[in-house]
Formats: sequence, structure tokens, C-alpha cells
Amino acid sequence: MLTVRKTPRRVVPAAGAIVAEYLELNVFFAANRVHLAGKYSKQRQPMDYFAQQLINGLVLGSIYGLIAIGYTMVYGIVGMINFAHGDIFMIGGYSALISFLILVSFGLTMVPVILLIVLLVSMAITALYGWTVERIAYRPLRHSFRLAPMLSAIGMSFVLSNYAQVAQGARVKPVPPIITGGYTLYEADGFAVRLSNVQIIVVVTTIVLLLVFTWLVARTRLGRDMRACEQDQTMAALLGVDVDRTISMTFVIGAALAAVAGMMYLLYYGLVDFFMGFVAGIKAFTAAVLGGIGSLPGAMLGGLAIGLIETLWSAYFSVEYKDVAAFSILIIVLIFLPTGLLGRPEVEKV
Repeated sequence: MLTVRKTPRRVVPAAGAIVAEYLELNVFFAANRVHLAGKYSKQRQPMDYFAQQLINGLVLGSIYGLIAIGYTMVYGIVGMINFAHGDIFMIGGYSALISFLILVSFGLTMVPVILLIVLLVSMAITALYGWTVERIAYRPLRHSFRLAPMLSAIGMSFVLSNYAQVAQGARVKPVPPIITGGYTLYEADGFAVRLSNVQIIVVVTTIVLLLVFTWLVARTRLGRDMRACEQDQTMAALLGVDVDRTISMTFVIGAALAAVAGMMYLLYYGLVDFFMGFVAGIKAFTAAVLGGIGSLPGAMLGGLAIGLIETLWSAYFSVEYKDVAAFSILIIVLIFLPTGLLGRPEVEKV
């Protein structure tokens, strides 16, 4: 008798079940990809935010450094602080704004030409202001007691700030963006690390000017006269150096640098006001002291340090206490390095 063996039937899943299983696997892998991407993004985003703030701090520090160079040049030769230098920076900003509006009203539209003319005009105007400050506030009191020129410079600072307030008004003077565009260095999850064209111009201009004035002080006749007056003005005069001319040229050069800083401030922030000279002047003076008063590289280093401290503190802590943070670090540095980061101790001649 024959027996028939029954083989079990294979159950073939329906097409709908296959599709459902396939979709479930896709959802599973997609969820894992999203989880891993989110984890990677959370690890990247703090570094991206830090990189953006680092760029902003370097740009702000470059502006402070340009103003601080004027402070440190005058102190290196005269031995006193020009407290009107911050207001010269403010005059440079107003000069750049007025020159820009005049050129635009004449129909000039080429931005590079406009910026070049504005820079030259503002440098000439502020150089004239710097020369006037030296002749009025410093030269008549040069051989007086040490506090007299400092008090005179403080008075000149109030004169310039109130003159700007009366002449231009107390309101903030905005200007539309002159230079636009930039580069996106990194972008993820809606956050982009950007480097604008204005930031590039500010940093490159600062580096070029620092190199030029370092060469000027180290390699030219005027630089040798400056260094001679810094060491001993009486001996420099006996050796044929025109001390009055050298000091006047130092004020003129410092004021021209303040004009460049004022124009960079206008391009970067898009506004000027009569009070900005006092605030920026105090910050730049702090930068000069932090880097080592009398040292050009120290002034730039101090400006970068103050800009980075303010920006990073504002980004990660409280904006209201950014000045407290900057001055606190200045105090700590001066406790351990009384002459600043790159300053040299003064040797008293006997």
C-alpha cells in the first residue's frame, strides 16, 4: 500500500506584508541616521558658535588695536596719555560719514573709489585735529608739572565731544551697508559660520598698517627721531633732532590711524555718535596698557585681547558685565606683569 507523504506548504507572505516590513526597516535606519546626525550636530554646534565669536572678537580687537597704537606712540615719546585720542577717533568716524554722503550726492557710485577718497579725506581732517591738539593742549605745557598736560588733554576731550554733539546732534547717525557679501565657512542645522567682506577688510587693513608703522619706526629717519626723543629729548635736540616737529608728527600719525579706525567702525557697525569716542578710547587705552604701553605690537595684542574678552564674555555669559570682565583681566595681568604683556621696564638714568 502506497503512502503519500504530505510536505508542509511554504507560507509566502503577501506583497503588503513585504512592503510593510521594508518600510519598518527604512524607518528604523532613518531614525538611527537622524539620531547620529543630531548627536554629531550637538557636538559641532558649540565649536561653530565659538568660531563665529572668535571671528567677531578678532575684528573688534583690530579696531581697538588701531586706536591703541595712537595712545602708545604718544606715550612712548612724550611720556603722557593723550586722553583726547578717543575723540579724534570719533571725529574720524564723522568725517568718513560726511565725506561718503557728499560723494554719493555728487553721483559717484564706484564703491572702491569712494572708500579710498573717504579714507584720505578723513585721515587729513583728523591729522589736522591731532596737530591742533598737540599745539594747544600739549606744547605750551610740555615743561610744566606732569599733571598739567594730562588735565589739558582731558579738557580737550570734553571740548571735542561737545563740539560734535552741538554740530551733528546727539542722535545716532546710521548709514546703510556699504560693503555687503561674504563667505560661509560652515553651515549645519540652520547655523552658519560666516566671514563677511567687511570683516576681511578690517583685519587686512589692520595687519597692513601695523606692518607699515613698524617699518616706519624701525627703518626711517622719522622713526629714528622718534626713538631718540623717546630716550632723551634734550640729547636728541643737541644732536640736531627737531623735537617739536617729531612730536607733532607723532600726534599727526596717531590721529591718522584713529581716522582709519573710525572708518572701519563705520563700515562694520554702520553708525556713529558723539559718545563713541569716549567708550572706544577707554577700551583702546586699556588695550595699550594691557599689551605694554609704548610697544606697537603690544598695543595690537592688547586690542585683540580686549576684543576677544568682550565678545566671548558677551556670547557665553552676560553682555552687561563684559566691561567688568575686560578690566578684571587687566588688573590680574598687571598684578603679575606690571609693564603689560610686551612692555619693557623703564630704566632710570642716574
